[in-house]
Amino acid sequence: MVVVDKTPECARAIHFASRRAARTGASMIMLSVVDPPDNFEWLGVGEAMVEEAREAAEKQLDEAAREARNAAGVEPEQVIRVGSRADEIFKLIQEDEDISFLVLAAGASKEGPGPLVSTLAGRAASTFPVPIVIVPGGLSDEEIDALAG
Repeated sequence: MVVVDKTPECARAIHFASRRAARTGASMIMLSVVDPPDNFEWLGVGEAMVEEAREAAEKQLDEAAREARNAAGVEPEQVIRVGSRADEIFKLIQEDEDISFLVLAAGASKEGPGPLVSTLAGRAASTFPVPIVIVPGGLSDEEIDALAG
């Protein structure tokens, strides 16, 4: 499973996950998590905001799936959830026993690896239900291809 978001390093995770899935004959899940709206429950505004975010997530997943097809010829399953990213990742892994690892990419900037990598690979790593693969955000396609097989 790979998490699809708007970070620049996300493409690195997609490339690695798709190449690895193709090499091992595994299926691939792409997950996008939409943040729930804060305090907009009145007059259906919250629902409209979630629907808008879902549509944007669908477009993002479609583009990510196109990248996976181009990189490795795999057709990923696309999943959209609403909630906390860390919570929804964990829930999906608990629900789908076929998920054998989670692929994330670390940011290449001086700000650090990114909040999701910090959260999941940091404090949650010892209790996480599957291995977490962290792809360095600065790797090229060729370097990722050599690592993923």
